[in-house]
Amino acid sequence: MAFYMYVSISGEGKLLRFAMDPSDGSLEPLGETEAPGRPAPMTASPDRRFVYVGRRDDLEVSSYALDSGNGDLELICTAGLESDPCYMSTDRAGNYLLTAYYNAGHAAVHSIGDDGAVAGPPVEWVATGTGAHCFQTDPTNRYGYVPHIAAGPGPNAIFQFRFDAETGHIMPNDPPRVSPENPDGPRHFCFHPSRDIIYVSNEQGCSVTGYNLDPATGGLSPFQTLSTLPEGFGERNSCSQIQITPNGKYVYAPNRGHDSIAGFAVGDNGRLAALGQTPSEAVPRAFGIDPTGSYLYSAGLESGKLAAFHIDDGSGALERISTYEVGQGPMWVLIVEV
Repeated sequence: MAFYMYVSISGEGKLLRFAMDPSDGSLEPLGETEAPGRPAPMTASPDRRFVYVGRRDDLEVSSYALDSGNGDLELICTAGLESDPCYMSTDRAGNYLLTAYYNAGHAAVHSIGDDGAVAGPPVEWVATGTGAHCFQTDPTNRYGYVPHIAAGPGPNAIFQFRFDAETGHIMPNDPPRVSPENPDGPRHFCFHPSRDIIYVSNEQGCSVTGYNLDPATGGLSPFQTLSTLPEGFGERNSCSQIQITPNGKYVYAPNRGHDSIAGFAVGDNGRLAALGQTPSEAVPRAFGIDPTGSYLYSAGLESGKLAAFHIDDGSGALERISTYEVGQGPMWVLIVEV
C-alpha cells in the first residue's frame, strides 16, 4: 500500500503531491500539478483511481487519473460548472460528483463516466440557499445532506434529500430540512463509521453537533452540541471542516480565529466529550486525517504552512511532529491510500 497526499494551493494555481510514511507520518515531496483558476475542493473516487478538483475562478472541475505507482495525476478532462464550488464528494458508488455552491446557493450532481471523467451539464442543479457548504450521501447511498451556514441570508439549516443512485436525481426528503435552534450555521459533517450518527461543524456557533440518522427515513435529529472553544474566549472565531478517525474514536474540528484544532472523544453511545484545543497554523481552513487514523495534517490558510500531528490512540491528544511550507492559500488536504 502507498499513501499520497494532495494539497490544493489556491494562490499559486497548483496541487502539491506528497508521499506519506504511515510509520512516522513524515511527508516526502513528490512534485506538483498545474491547476490554474484557484483550485480548492478535492475528492477521490471510492476506488481511489481518480481525483477531482474544483477550480473556483475558472468555474470548472478537472478529472485526473491517479497513478498508483507514484501518485502522479494525469488530466483526463475538464468540465464547466454552473458556479464556483466550495465542496465536492462522490456518491458511494463513484458514479456521480456531488457539489455545493456557497455563493450560488445550489447543490449539483454531475455524472461520472467509466473512464473517470466528470461530464457536464449537471443532471441536477437544485436551488437551496446562500451558504450551501457541503454535499454528501449517507453510507447506504439513499440520502443526501447539504448544510447551509447562517451568514447573511443563509437558511441556517441542513437540507435533506432522497438520492436516486441509478439516475443521480435528488428529491427533498420529509421533512426537507432540519434547523438548529440557534444561528449556529452548520457547515461540514462526517459520518460515524459504524453508527447511524453524523457530526456537524457549526461555522457561526463555533461548535459541533451530533445528529442521529434514522436509517428508515434518512431524517436527522440533534442530540448534543459542544463548543469548540475554551471557556472565556471572546474573540472572533469560526469553525471550518470536521473529520472523524477511521475507528470512530475521535472527532476534530478546527477553529479559525483561535487557530486551533478542537478534539472530542466519542463515547460508546456516540456522545462527545471535549478534549480541549491544540494550537495549529493561522486560519486552519483545511485538514485531513490519514487512513490509518494515526496522523492529522492541518493547513494554515494565512501562514502557508502544513502542520503535521500524531494522534494518540489512547487519549486523542495531538502532538505536532513537523511543519511544512506549502505556499499561498492552501485550501484542501486530501489523503489517498492506494
